[in-house]
Amino acid sequence: MSQPPDAHPNIPKLKTPPGACDSHIHIFGPANHYPFHEGAAYHSPDALPETYVAWQDRLGLERAVIIHPTALGRGANARTIDALKQYPDRFRGVAVPDADASDATLKDMHDAGVRGLRFTSVGNYANAPGLDKKLAARAADLGWHGQFLLEGEQLPDMQADLMNLPCDVVIDHMGRVPAHLGVDHPAFQTLLRMLDSGKVWVKISGPMRFSGHDRMPYADTQPFAKALVAANPDRLVWGSDWPHINYNQGVMPNDGDLLDLLLDWVPDETVRNRILSDNAARLYDFPTA
Repeated sequence: MSQPPDAHPNIPKLKTPPGACDSHIHIFGPANHYPFHEGAAYHSPDALPETYVAWQDRLGLERAVIIHPTALGRGANARTIDALKQYPDRFRGVAVPDADASDATLKDMHDAGVRGLRFTSVGNYANAPGLDKKLAARAADLGWHGQFLLEGEQLPDMQADLMNLPCDVVIDHMGRVPAHLGVDHPAFQTLLRMLDSGKVWVKISGPMRFSGHDRMPYADTQPFAKALVAANPDRLVWGSDWPHINYNQGVMPNDGDLLDLLLDWVPDETVRNRILSDNAARLYDFPTA
């Protein structure tokens, strides 16, 4: 079972702009209604939409993007779709449909607020689909992007396939190149070149996922964030990764403090506000704030 998130987020020092968006969250539960699939790589305590909305209000955020967790199964994505319908003005979604999902199923997802598909290239996530070029082409027809959770060192080998997709590409958690390898590592340099292309977006999120430190402020990840901001801030979005599923190897971060990392990562307020609001509105099809 994943450890639960900190239930008492600090009020951040950062003052968020109108339309500020958390571009990476997951929703779970109640587990008796939305069960984990057999063989799920992890289980999570309930993380309900209304719990997140209260958390969001405390941090000064107005919008969020729900990433469907593969631990809840592929296909209909019921937990995510129901949350989108519950808060249509606040939420957009990234789905994990079956490879043979019908056009009608994808259209229903779009109408509910889905704007992307997630593909996973990490070894220990059962039921998680790797790159499916046919499904990515169908996503492009809907104006969706393909979002990728991968091990950062895979990027040089995956670059050609990702750049040749007909849809935009979103890379999770700054690429997850292990921080001890440094920003000059060929995998991270590949990510910077991809970001510069204008086809690729990167989430400046999840520092605990590639840091060598087990608690805030994950100082070894700051150079990665700063390098991405310097490369192309117009193709970056921010995410909290709430409720930090499958993170049991370190001290659970406080989400208010996570948001305040942006003060160091992106000290220019104008650029920071663009990342938090304008960029997310473009990528996820929110109304302009």
